[in-house]
Amino acid sequence: MNLTMLLDMAAAGFDDRTAFGTAARGVTYGDLKARADAGAAVLRDLGVDSLVYVAPNGPEFPVALFAAARAEIPLVPINYRLGAEQMHQLLAHHPDAAVIVEESAQELVGDAGRVRMSPAEWLDRTDPATAGDPGPEPFDPEGIALLLYTSGTTAAPKAAILRHRHLTSYVMTTVEFASADPDAASLVSVPPYHIAGVSNTVSNLYAGRRVVHLTAFTPQDWLATVRDEGITHALVVPTMLARVVEYLDEIGAPDAAVPTLRSLAYGGAPMPQRIIERALALFPTTDFVNAYGLTETSSTVAVLGPDAHREAAASSDPAVRARLGSAGQLVPDIEAQIRGIDGEALPTGEVGELYLRGPQVSGEYVGRAAAVDDDGWFATRDRAWIDTEGFVFIEGRADDTIIRGGENIAPAEIEEVLRTHDAVADVAVLGLPDEEWGQIIAAVVVLRPGHEPDAEGLREFARGHLRTSKTPDRVEFRTELPHTETGKLLRRVLLTELSD
Repeated sequence: MNLTMLLDMAAAGFDDRTAFGTAARGVTYGDLKARADAGAAVLRDLGVDSLVYVAPNGPEFPVALFAAARAEIPLVPINYRLGAEQMHQLLAHHPDAAVIVEESAQELVGDAGRVRMSPAEWLDRTDPATAGDPGPEPFDPEGIALLLYTSGTTAAPKAAILRHRHLTSYVMTTVEFASADPDAASLVSVPPYHIAGVSNTVSNLYAGRRVVHLTAFTPQDWLATVRDEGITHALVVPTMLARVVEYLDEIGAPDAAVPTLRSLAYGGAPMPQRIIERALALFPTTDFVNAYGLTETSSTVAVLGPDAHREAAASSDPAVRARLGSAGQLVPDIEAQIRGIDGEALPTGEVGELYLRGPQVSGEYVGRAAAVDDDGWFATRDRAWIDTEGFVFIEGRADDTIIRGGENIAPAEIEEVLRTHDAVADVAVLGLPDEEWGQIIAAVVVLRPGHEPDAEGLREFARGHLRTSKTPDRVEFRTELPHTETGKLLRRVLLTELSD
């Protein structure tokens, strides 16, 4: 199946319903299909081999996604806020592309690609009134739909290959066609170069839900948009939800006052337990969903649903309550396996590397070896364990594991403990080279307002909850931690700073 088939189904089912934009002004499903056909004709006439998108989310993005699919070339979303050096490195891989670039990034993009146009010019060129021949209907499920650069939190970004069969499998497995009410509206706050930005574009379209994009996030703007647009579903990353919670607490709001919001999904990075517990209280009528996935898996592979959130939050059983910090249970058609350092499958409850298998899993990269073995298992490089009920617990990246005196230590375990301290707003734990121990444990802490640095007090707090070998040897304080725009911690930046 091809992405264009999903668009054809949606256009046939919801022709005049708004697909993207505000309630007062937006692009209908019928118009989206017409513009995708017109865009495909433009791309075929230009003779380009890919469509690079260097701009924020907006109606231009879904038109670009489906026009590229119709023209049988990949879409390549790129972070429009990259520095000049990294931007040029990525664009150099696409010399024969058409490039859609927003005004603020035009100077950085320069003369990259074969042809360049602004988002407004792209919409002008895809006017159905001037449409050319889009060519034959695509049908190849092996065609490349998306080249998506990974965030590069620990190394240089690499281009993950997602074929049409990967993305359509994800949507068909996790979303019921036409399941949205006519008034349903989804607020998407993640950028188009993140897999969640792409998957939400496609899954909301398949469900028949109107999508509103929030380009620049602030808690005030997010809450106002939810209220003004009657948003029923929303997607955020943990740092966004944390900022909303902190803002509501700062103004003394008893609740979020968003009566239309039925579902709030979050993912992309670990969620501090105190934040999700507070959010559940501030959004008492909203269903919470934690979605875990990776670029290479076409988005979500595990979900902690609303009932699991409520059960965990209300439980006095420590094992059940701990599930509030889990990634949830696997979605249909996805298999998981935990493997040890020798590649052997580990039993339930033991920590190792998470491997995944299923029709939505890719694990392919441009110019690099695939991370999939002969049996189709994808090595996620995430350390994880699975409990007796199938709940998946992610303990951080395997590359982040600290080896202190021969003992493997997961930074996430220490971070979660330190986040429960009243003075700690955010924390990152990492290993630094040491001649005696191999590595020592360093904690970089952001304090809440009104608290003074107390390294020894934090070390004593950690020692009281964890054994001595997991107590940070060094505690540093910062006003903020380096994160990507989607909330992932940039450990390599801290490692460089602390190693200098």
